[in-house]
Amino acid sequence: MFSLKYVAFLLAALVVHHPTLGKANEQTEEMSSVAIDNEWWKTAVFYQIYPRSFMDSNDDGIGDLGGVLAKLNYLADTGITATWLSPIFQSPMVDFGYDISNFKAIHEEYGTMEDFEALIEEANRLNIKIILDFVPNHTSDQCEWFKKSAARVEGYEDFYVWHDGKVNESGEREPPNNWASVFYGSAWTWHPEREQFYLHQFTAEQPDLNYRNPKVVEAMDDVITFWLDKGVSGFRVDAVNHLFEDPELRDEPPSGKTDDKLSHLYADHIYTLDWPEVYELMHHWRYLLEDYTERHGGPARIMMSEAYADVKLIMEYYENDKGIKGPHFPFNFFMLSDLNDKSDARDYVFTIQKWLAYMPRNHTANWVMGNHDNPRTASRLGAASVDAINMLVMTLPGVAVTYNGEEIGMQDFRDISWEDTVDPPARNVGPENYKEVSRDPERTPFQWSGEKNAGFSNADKTWLPVHPNYQELNLELQMSMEKSHYSVYKELLQLRKNPVLQQGRTTVEAVNRHVFVVMRHLKGHPSVMTIVNTSGQEQMVDLQHVLDEIQQLTVLVSGTNTIYDKGAVILHEDLVNFILTPQEAVVCMIE
Repeated sequence: MFSLKYVAFLLAALVVHHPTLGKANEQTEEMSSVAIDNEWWKTAVFYQIYPRSFMDSNDDGIGDLGGVLAKLNYLADTGITATWLSPIFQSPMVDFGYDISNFKAIHEEYGTMEDFEALIEEANRLNIKIILDFVPNHTSDQCEWFKKSAARVEGYEDFYVWHDGKVNESGEREPPNNWASVFYGSAWTWHPEREQFYLHQFTAEQPDLNYRNPKVVEAMDDVITFWLDKGVSGFRVDAVNHLFEDPELRDEPPSGKTDDKLSHLYADHIYTLDWPEVYELMHHWRYLLEDYTERHGGPARIMMSEAYADVKLIMEYYENDKGIKGPHFPFNFFMLSDLNDKSDARDYVFTIQKWLAYMPRNHTANWVMGNHDNPRTASRLGAASVDAINMLVMTLPGVAVTYNGEEIGMQDFRDISWEDTVDPPARNVGPENYKEVSRDPERTPFQWSGEKNAGFSNADKTWLPVHPNYQELNLELQMSMEKSHYSVYKELLQLRKNPVLQQGRTTVEAVNRHVFVVMRHLKGHPSVMTIVNTSGQEQMVDLQHVLDEIQQLTVLVSGTNTIYDKGAVILHEDLVNFILTPQEAVVCMIE
């Protein structure tokens, strides 16, 4: 099948050679526009907003949709054209929005449906696409679906995964197998009304839906369509590899990682993760999105999926062996999971090349260096690395993902007290061990200014405490500085409009064990190179063997801790002793 771009090319050629077909000009332009609309996401920066911590508009200490709306101009001015919101749906907030009681309603702490509609309207005006966090694996136990299923209401009996369990030697009823929750403890809870166990791979208040029941698929299709009708541009699909489990409910074998049978690390999860039916459901939802776009017009509605899994399993989300497509892209978490403050240039090169090598042809890569579940870049890799990591992510091919606050180098607040801790996994393990697993440190309120509560809220108490470094580290201060993490980030978003970064080929090479380069090439354009020092020491490297037959480098973007100014020219003879300060990176044009 010919691509729309190719069809447009053929039509344009016909017009040149056959003036009588000049009326085809309008059709060509229209089809080219459609092709662009369908590919808008391929070079986008997706800015993840954790609404609860972004901006509080009513001074109750909790971020909300009004706060997001108030800050849309900030995103537009920065150059962001797509943002995805962590869950905003009605929820008892046991897991802060990932336990949804009504998929078609806005959580009252975040506002109303009218607030959401106003957000969509303003986002459209600013050309910012809104992506929602879609959580299909489970609901809240307060969801009407679950209540009806527990009561065995007709049509809902098998909406969830229920089982009688088994009777042990003491005559006591116990769960049907050894499956453990991601959040610690058994993945089964007894329901006294129904007199059966129900499965929950997360908290007990998050019962798993049964996707082997077509009625569940139909209900979720309806949810997706509801929000598409509201004007969203797509979905980030949460925890997709948990959607199906072994229908025989077999015990999972020990992993050897721990002797604690209640820990999720105890077992090798061959019966609860990555079942083939997961990919089939993703194919179904991809078709739903494409069909919606075809029927309603406008830019492509997209789907991006979240799954922590082996690289080969992740790549199956792009398409199966028959070429049937799933999500537009599965999140690439390997830079989060495989790189740390001990990683050197070889580790970075290997991690980048691994994704590019395994990714099927004609698909789009993506790069994630932070989210609401993992320590922030400045805390995980070191505060000096912020600019270098943003330069790396923004100059690699495809989609870049930014977690709110990473553009200013926010840090984890690791000294949150037990009394202020709210994250379910942290509360589960108790006051002795909570800091080891808590996700609260990376979820603290956005640091807008040096005012009260970092400008996030005027409340006396915020839902999580603000990081105490907010007076020295905040957006307002960085905007007033000639050079800051924010100014570097904003320059990078402008640079991403360069055709070389949008369409160019990619090569990645370690210069030595501490320094590596990412080079982007596109015929007819000067190449772009990002040079990164991964170490905490100054490095002097010879770049001449990397860059044969060039005259000079011109600096396009440099960091806050650098010896190179934007526009500086580095002559070929100086490349033999190229100096990088600790954890520095610089983006250059090769001439």
